[in-house]
Amino acid sequence: MITAALLAVLAALCNAVASVLQRRAALTVPQGPAAQAGLILALVRKPVWLWGITALIGGFLFQAAALSQGAVALVQPVMVVELPFTMVILSVAFGIVLDRRTRLAIGALSAGLAIFLLAAAPDVGRWLPDAFGWIVATAVTVAVVAALVAVGVLAKGALRPAALGVATGIGFAFTATLIKRVTAIAQEDLGALPRSWQLYAMVLAGLCSLLLLQHALHSGSLVIAQPALTISDPIAGILYGGLLFGEPIRSGSWIVFEAIGIGSMAYGVIQLARSPIVQAQNTPLR
Repeated sequence: MITAALLAVLAALCNAVASVLQRRAALTVPQGPAAQAGLILALVRKPVWLWGITALIGGFLFQAAALSQGAVALVQPVMVVELPFTMVILSVAFGIVLDRRTRLAIGALSAGLAIFLLAAAPDVGRWLPDAFGWIVATAVTVAVVAALVAVGVLAKGALRPAALGVATGIGFAFTATLIKRVTAIAQEDLGALPRSWQLYAMVLAGLCSLLLLQHALHSGSLVIAQPALTISDPIAGILYGGLLFGEPIRSGSWIVFEAIGIGSMAYGVIQLARSPIVQAQNTPLR
């Protein structure tokens, strides 16, 4: 489990680099319905966005390696450290010293993660999802994500990036669930991988999540989009891991400490997203 956690940290670092680069690229694209329709085509022409995609691929590879070693309920929460990494990268990029509030927020997030993992003690799954489980999980995921996207398209103000951020987080959590199954199939019989539907579902889910990410980053303030994405991903990952793979987490009185850990992580994420360093990303790239 330690190996899985370390690999998840490396994945989070790559994702932090990707988040900063993609956000910077998104800020160079004008707002408006016409820009949204051709957003990906516009971003592909941006070298900084392509570097962000390269970092995202690195994050995917590390995440796949982590999921091959540990539970979804472990890997997805650990990847919350992406946000502190983002703060450090931004501070270096803009030559800004981390202020006291930002340092406290990083501490709250880190402490919350440690408390949650120690209390929950997530372990490897006790079963593999059957066809019915996949059908139900896919149908529910598509319905929830579609509803959130509809809200994001129709809403104005803060609700738009919040809805798209949550949709993106759920999409990445579901992709992680598929990654875990694909890595298991590859370990059992590599030749069977091209014949598995999970491989193609993983690619489709990943691409859809990537598209949602671009629109979430382009839809409004990162102060709203980033916490929505960062908090929804591990929570959805825990649910997917428990329901599809039977990954156990401790219950009883441990739930109190798990709730404290999640609350501390949520507080840290929200405070980090409000950090003055994050606001520096709102400066268009020259």
